[in-house]
Amino acid sequence: MKKSVILLILLVLVLFTAGCDEKTPQNSISSEVNMEKSVIAITQLEQLNTSLQKTPVFVKIGSRWCPECRSLKPVLDELAVEYQGKATIAAIDADKNPELAEYFNTMYIPDSFVIVGIENGTYVYMQENGNVSTDRSKARFVGRNDTDEEMFKKVLDLSLIQQKKADASDTKY
Repeated sequence: MKKSVILLILLVLVLFTAGCDEKTPQNSISSEVNMEKSVIAITQLEQLNTSLQKTPVFVKIGSRWCPECRSLKPVLDELAVEYQGKATIAAIDADKNPELAEYFNTMYIPDSFVIVGIENGTYVYMQENGNVSTDRSKARFVGRNDTDEEMFKKVLDLSLIQQKKADASDTKY
């Protein structure tokens, strides 16, 4: 009886220590990918301006307390992966950066838009119909609905087309 108790204890110890070897956590690979292709937190306009020198910038203004804003996080993460190197996906926390929310005249959140450039010191926005405008109210998506992901992709694709046209004609925004 004593031998079987000792054997049982040894068996349990072996099983516990076998589970303690160094394994890569399941989420570490995906978190490494997300680190490389993540949504950028914008805290100052200079970050937007720097990104605009390379690619169009999709911006979502929101807040942590907002359920609709939080529900957009997986959508933005997916866009960041899909548009890596082609467009910058960024988010502004309206609570942490109220001056930026005010700069963009944010009244409701989530408030999303795509900036394609700067013209005479004013941001140029991509509208849903493929036109560009310096009037953000014509190019913004307020709130959350089931077609957001499709709409965001459509506007990002239009902004990439616009960027190619601007590059070909050497137009500077």
